[in-house]
Amino acid sequence: MAEKKLAITKIRSGIHRQLVQKRTLEALGLRRMNQTVIHEDRPEIRGMIFRVRHLVEVEEVKE
Repeated sequence: MAEKKLAITKIRSGIHRQLVQKRTLEALGLRRMNQTVIHEDRPEIRGMIFRVRHLVEVEEVKE
């Protein structure tokens, strides 16, 4: 059984955001606007997405 994956796209800037939110974006691997990264759907990643949910867009990836 294949694990689900998430495509996370940065849609808003991290400028003038809390330091914790900026570091969360970096930890997710999001550095530039409209950059998309793929991560496995795990509780740790879901928690990071929740923290910056107003700055990113998330979609499930079918493999």
